[in-house]
Amino acid sequence: MSLFSKYIKFLVSRLLGTLLETVVLWVFSGYVFFSYAGKYIAAPAISFEIVMLFNFIISYYWIWNKDISVKSTKVFLTRLGLFNLSAIFGFAIKMGFLLLFASILKWNVVYCNLLALLISGIVNFLLAEMMVFKKRSRLPVIDGYAPVNDDERMLYDR
Repeated sequence: MSLFSKYIKFLVSRLLGTLLETVVLWVFSGYVFFSYAGKYIAAPAISFEIVMLFNFIISYYWIWNKDISVKSTKVFLTRLGLFNLSAIFGFAIKMGFLLLFASILKWNVVYCNLLALLISGIVNFLLAEMMVFKKRSRLPVIDGYAPVNDDERMLYDR
């Protein structure tokens, strides 16, 4: 699959993720949290984690499915760990811009979040393509999971 096709699929999935994140953020910032920290820190963090899992599942099974030669629980969990780390990095970028836009533009948190997502989305795609779903013989150890060799299993399946 071409990089352009992956990017189009990425955009479609992230638009769905953005819709989900916006709804979750709206609910938590409008009905659950009432302080500044609740609205601008906790609510975006909760919506982020929900959407991170949603985006990983879409990425694993739809966008980068053909780049993963072995599909096992270990491969899934290892890549989920990498995806979560890359998403946290993207989240830090998003939060920085969200808070910057909120302080400069004085907009509602939902609008600041949407604008910040445009910037962090490019970073997230590049991290997924070059780190999380890149086909390789070994993945680094993440959270106690041993390295995974995508090609190793094919030797035993013959």
